[in-house]
Amino acid sequence: MIKKIQSIYQTSIEKTEVMSGLAPLLLRLIIAPVMIIAGYNKLNLSKEGVGFFESLLADENVVAWFGNADWGLGLPFPDLLAFLAGWTEFLGGWLILLGLLTRLVSVPLMVTMFVAATQVHWHNGWFSVAPANPDTSAAQVFAWMGSDTAQKSLENSLEVAERLERIKSIVSTHGFPEYLYEKGNIVILNNGIEFAAIYFAMLLSLFFTGGGRFFSLDYWFARKASNDS
Repeated sequence: MIKKIQSIYQTSIEKTEVMSGLAPLLLRLIIAPVMIIAGYNKLNLSKEGVGFFESLLADENVVAWFGNADWGLGLPFPDLLAFLAGWTEFLGGWLILLGLLTRLVSVPLMVTMFVAATQVHWHNGWFSVAPANPDTSAAQVFAWMGSDTAQKSLENSLEVAERLERIKSIVSTHGFPEYLYEKGNIVILNNGIEFAAIYFAMLLSLFFTGGGRFFSLDYWFARKASNDS
C-alpha cells in the first residue's frame, strides 16, 4: 500500500515537471524590473545633454553617496564601484528578464544585494515598512520561540501605531485626509533589509534552477546545443 502511494506521488510529481519553468519565470518577472530601474538610476543614462561616453558613467550624486563616510557608504574607489553596481543591476536585470546567462548573472546581483543589506539597511533591522500591529507582525512567530529581539520588535510596533495615530490626528485636523489617503494609507518607513534579503533569496533560487524550462533563452540555447551534439 505504501509503495503504491509512493508510486502515485512520484508519477504526479513527474507529470507536473513540464511546468517547472513557471516558478523561475515568475521570480524573473518580479526581480528583473527592480534590478533594471535600480541600475538605470545609478547611471547617467537618463540625463539629457550629456555625451555618449558620459551617459555610461555613474551619476555624480550616486558616486558621492558611495564615497562619503559622513552621510553615505564611505566606500573606496566610489567612481568605479558605483559604475560597476549600476551596470551590474541594469544589464543583469535585462539578462534575468530574458532568462539569458541566468545562473552566471545571478552571482554579481547577489553580491549587490548582500552589500545593500549589510552596508545600507542593516542598522534598521528587518522590516522595510514598520509593522503597526504586533498581532499581525511576522516577529510574533519568533517571539513565541522566546526571541528577545522579536519581542522588542513587537514593542516597537506599539510605538509605531502610536505615532501613526498622531500623524492621522494632525492630518484630520489640519490637512486634507481624503486627498492624502486617496492613493493609500500612510506608513512609517523602516528601511530594513527585508527587500534586499528577499531579492537575494530569489536570485539564489535562480542560481540553482536557472531560467527555467520553455520560458528562458537559456533553455532553448541548451536544447539546441544538445540537438546539435
